[in-house]
Amino acid sequence: MSNNRRLASSLNTLKQVNFDLFQRDFLLTWEKEYEDIWSILKVAEILKDIYETNRGLRIFQSGLGISWFRDNSTRTRMSFSSACALLGLSHQEMEEKKLQLYHGETVRETVNMISFLTQAIGIRDDMYMGKGNKFMRDVASALDEGFKEGVISQRPAIINLQCDLDHPTQTMADLLHIKNYFGNLEKLRGKKIVMSWAYSSSYGKPMSVPQGIITLMSRFGMDVVLCCPKDYKPHDDILDKAQKFSLISGGTFHITDNMKKAFKDADIVYPKSWAPYRIMTERTRLLDSGNQEGLVELEKECLEQNACYKDWVCNGNLMSRTKDGKALYMHCLPADIQDVNCKEGEVTKEVFEQYRIETYKEAGYKPFIIAAMILLCTQKDSIAVIEEKLKEF
Repeated sequence: MSNNRRLASSLNTLKQVNFDLFQRDFLLTWEKEYEDIWSILKVAEILKDIYETNRGLRIFQSGLGISWFRDNSTRTRMSFSSACALLGLSHQEMEEKKLQLYHGETVRETVNMISFLTQAIGIRDDMYMGKGNKFMRDVASALDEGFKEGVISQRPAIINLQCDLDHPTQTMADLLHIKNYFGNLEKLRGKKIVMSWAYSSSYGKPMSVPQGIITLMSRFGMDVVLCCPKDYKPHDDILDKAQKFSLISGGTFHITDNMKKAFKDADIVYPKSWAPYRIMTERTRLLDSGNQEGLVELEKECLEQNACYKDWVCNGNLMSRTKDGKALYMHCLPADIQDVNCKEGEVTKEVFEQYRIETYKEAGYKPFIIAAMILLCTQKDSIAVIEEKLKEF
C-alpha cells in the first residue's frame, strides 16, 4: 500500500472512533477512555509516517510549546522539543531560577504570563509523592481562570511529562513499541508482560513508570504481572485500577514477589527499580518540614533496604526462563547496567547489550506520542486539520 493510501486509511479508521480529547489536559492514562488512548496511538503513527517521508505537519503557524522540568531529563526533554518542532511550535524551556517565580511570584500569575502565545505546556514533577500531579492541576486551574477571564485567547494543553503517579508519554510510547513489535494491538491479548522491580544502588526512583505500566497494559487484554518485594508494592488504589482494567479487557493481573516465577514464559519483561511507597511519602513529609537531617537518614534507610535485594537483577538465567528464551526486554532508560554505569544494578551488561537497540526504538516513539497528545488536545476537529495539511503534500 502506498504511503498516501495508508494515511487515508488510517484517517478513515480514526473517523469511526469516538474519542474526546479537545481542550482536555493529558495528565493520567487511567483518566482517559480506551478510545482516547487508541486515537493517540493512531495519530502518533500517522505523524511518524509523515515525518519519515520527509514531509511536515506544521499545524501551528505561530506559538510556543513550553516545557517545565522540575527534575532531570534527557529523552523526554528532547522528545517534547522535537514534538513542538514537528507541529510548528517554537520551544521554550522554563528555568525557575531565572523567573520571578523564584523570587516569590505565584504559580497562578506565572502560568498566565507565560501563556499569551502558548499552545502546550509539558510538565515533569515526579520527585515527591502527593506533589507532582497536584502541581499540574494547580497550573490547569490557573489556565482555566485566565482563559475564562479573557487574559489568554487560547487555553494551552497540559501534557504530563512525568509526575509522582504516572508517566503517560513513556508508557504510551512503550505500548506503541510492543504493538508494532508483535504486529497489532489485538495480538497483545494473552501476552504476558512482567513489570518487575530490580535492584539499584540509587535512591528514590519514582513509582510512576511501574504504576503507569500496570494500569495501561491491563487495558489491552494482556497477562500483566507486577513483581516486587512486598514493601515495594504501589498504593492499593493503583492495584485496584489495574485489576479493574484487566477484568474489563479480558486480561489478568497478578502480583508476586518471586522474580524467577514471574519471568517464566513471559513475552515481555520490564525490570526497573523504584522506591517503596512508604519511603516516597516520608520523603515528602520531611521535605515539607524542612528536616534535612531526616532526609539524609531516609536516603540511608532506603539504600539499606534496596541492598537486601541485590539478587533482583535481570540476567541471562532469568531471560532463559521467558517464552522460548526470547522475551522482549524493555526499559524507560537510563538503565542501571552492571559493569557499564554501575557496579551492581538492574540488568547485566550482556542482557542489555542484546536488547539495547530495541530500547532505543522504544524511546523513539515518544516524540510522536507527545505530538499526538498536543494535536488532539488543542484541535477541535483534529482529523480535518490533518487532512487539510495532507492536501499540501
